[in-house]
Amino acid sequence: MPRLSASFVLGYHGCDQTVADRLLAGDLFKASENDYDWLGPGIYFWEANPQRGLDFAKELMKRKGSKIKSPAVVGAIVDLSDCLDLMSLVSIDMVRSAYESLAATLTEAGEPLPTNRDSLRRNLDCAVIQHLHAIYEAQGDFLDTVRGVFVEGRELYPGSAFDAKTHIQIAVRNPACIKGVFRVPEAHLERWRP
Repeated sequence: MPRLSASFVLGYHGCDQTVADRLLAGDLFKASENDYDWLGPGIYFWEANPQRGLDFAKELMKRKGSKIKSPAVVGAIVDLSDCLDLMSLVSIDMVRSAYESLAATLTEAGEPLPTNRDSLRRNLDCAVIQHLHAIYEAQGDFLDTVRGVFVEGRELYPGSAFDAKTHIQIAVRNPACIKGVFRVPEAHLERWRP
């Protein structure tokens, strides 16, 4: 796959303060492996968006059974390396082909395709991305990261085509792509006010 975008980006990971402290002390990130993670298994980051990372941790804290007691965000330097970048036509074509292959495989086996339950629980998208990884790896290749635009939230203002929580998200499959971790300065977490 051709590398069409910048290699290094700043990513932000929302988590509990105790996890942030451990990561800053050198512990490794733990990959998410939910069957509804829209970019498939990986370590999830918000690209260039520390506030959204912190907001995510705050939202998670409110969910039943959450392990987050004190929301925090940690920054990381991420090398996209071999990236399935869902903002490029090459990657979009790969995902479309993976869907067609998965649909044919499941139809032949008499099994139903997974479905996306809502905008956050995207079982179909996860299955397609995982199928693409399997196809790619069968060819002797490996995708280190997956990157996509997530359109989320209410319209920014009446009639707007912008949504309040739209962001770029990255799933890091190869932990070696995380080149460094840093504490996010408080000034980077402040909201803009006119």
